[in-house]
Amino acid sequence: MKKKVVVLGGGNGSAVSLVALKQNIDRFDISGIVAMSDSGGSSGRLRQEFGVLPPGDIMRAVLALSRYEYPLLKKIFYTNRFDSVDKLNKHNLGNIFLTLATKYTGELISAVRALEQSVEAQGKIYPATLESSDLVAELTNGQQIFSESKIDEPEYDRNLKIKKVFLEPKVKVYTETVKVIESADYIMLSPGSLYTSVVATLLPAGMPEAIKNSNAKIIFAVGNAYRTDSETGPEDVAGAVRELQQYLPRKIDLVLHNNHQLTAAENKKYKEKNWGVLLDNSKELKEYKVISFDYERAGGGLCSIKLGKKLKEVLK
Repeated sequence: MKKKVVVLGGGNGSAVSLVALKQNIDRFDISGIVAMSDSGGSSGRLRQEFGVLPPGDIMRAVLALSRYEYPLLKKIFYTNRFDSVDKLNKHNLGNIFLTLATKYTGELISAVRALEQSVEAQGKIYPATLESSDLVAELTNGQQIFSESKIDEPEYDRNLKIKKVFLEPKVKVYTETVKVIESADYIMLSPGSLYTSVVATLLPAGMPEAIKNSNAKIIFAVGNAYRTDSETGPEDVAGAVRELQQYLPRKIDLVLHNNHQLTAAENKKYKEKNWGVLLDNSKELKEYKVISFDYERAGGGLCSIKLGKKLKEVLK
């Protein structure tokens, strides 16, 4: 019988995890849950203009589960941005489709299911909530930063760390999302931006209770990198794990840590992309089961194929 695995998160990290699991579709029944607090770029503009939930992250998650190659679909639906076409400038095909389909049907879920059908997705994607809200970060000096885009691209003093994040206004978890979590065998928290992608997915009211009521084992793929120009979160492995733990109702069962040692060329690429390497102090996590292994993609970034092989070994 297939194991039910649900991935929580957003952005690229969620896509990496979903593609990794898809390598073993014969073993896993895959679902994804995506944060709905994005407020920047194309998603933010569509959200403001049409009153829809941000489509970008949920669209990428659907593409990641397609039976077709994710890099090609990502290029067509997400990466290619319209140019010299008036109001469509800087939007992409996927966001426009989900927005128009949502307005046409009157609901996001039908739009997502239609996109899943069109790309022949091998699993289903769910929003963390169907209510509109913004992510708010409180810094160590008490200052509050409103909206995901301002947290993701901070204008404040980067020496100030994020103390906590919450949603404003408070919103409820989507009912179908609760069912998926409570029936899961594994809950996988994806790599990526800790607060704006992973923690944001955990914040709707009812989400912690759903995780608490689930018998699923909790897996955190922590990766090895962070953006030096983005959210001011932990810069070490142990700090990332312990910070995420604060938002969970029970202990993380397994940490998957990318321990790849960068080559000179990869170091150069990391600097060009404003990526920093998390300090590897994973040995301090004596209270957790940690598996450190190399799941770096050639040239930099996380490799879904390597991660998928490890998931096949440990998710039994």
